[in-house]
Amino acid sequence: MLRPRKKYTVRDLQMLKGKRVLTHIHVKSPDEAEAAEQAGVDLMSCSFDSPESQARFPALAAAAPESFLSCATPHGLASPKEAIRVGFRALELGASSVYCSASPFIIEAMARERIPVVGHLGMVPRHVTWTNYRAIGKTADEAKQLFQQMKDLENAGAYAAELECVPHQLASFLTTQTSMLMMSLGSGSGCDTQFLFSDDILGDYDERLPRHAKAYRNFAEEYRRLQQERLAAFGEYIADVKEGRFPEAGHLVEMDEEVLKEVRESVEGQKV
Repeated sequence: MLRPRKKYTVRDLQMLKGKRVLTHIHVKSPDEAEAAEQAGVDLMSCSFDSPESQARFPALAAAAPESFLSCATPHGLASPKEAIRVGFRALELGASSVYCSASPFIIEAMARERIPVVGHLGMVPRHVTWTNYRAIGKTADEAKQLFQQMKDLENAGAYAAELECVPHQLASFLTTQTSMLMMSLGSGSGCDTQFLFSDDILGDYDERLPRHAKAYRNFAEEYRRLQQERLAAFGEYIADVKEGRFPEAGHLVEMDEEVLKEVRESVEGQKV
């Protein structure tokens, strides 16, 4: 069966560069993917970095069949060969592209095989032992280094790069200096896409909200409320069983008394 036509291809996105800011949400479940597509988000990304997330991915992709969906590959890809294998696996399962925070050496190998790749610039969570958790590019030296890293990704063949926690003025400037799509995560509104995680949008955790994020709902509080409702419902069920209030007549399957009498007489007549 042919897959439905996606809303965007990589070429479509490239043609939109500089014309408008695209919306971009990282989703973690089929329910979230379905809701994001129905809400009209432009791009989605999701995890593809563990056996569990890879096993869940087909259901997530099926929930948003018309959406451009980028998969985050495992951190620590050991070789170009492994990167190519993982990249093609994601595409075969329905991904539109892959995200990779590895070096240009790894990204170039995938790009040579025509795998659409999103790189990562700025604050890279897996590399914070080098930088600490902070904005990247506030000094002239660091900004120049960031520019060179961007060009290295571009020359390696990445079609886009996530730009995380970079001063918004610098992010806007860098966006004009590359053919790549620049995806802003905490880097202002001057990039090609505005990227947030569903966890942030939904308020789906109890930790402090990152400075760059905005919570539009409080799912953490709703989950706590639902947990209390679970506790109450289970307690009421247990009490009903103990007190003989469940099951009631409406929950039971009736049997004709004459049929039951016949069965009982037959069984009892076989007793030795």
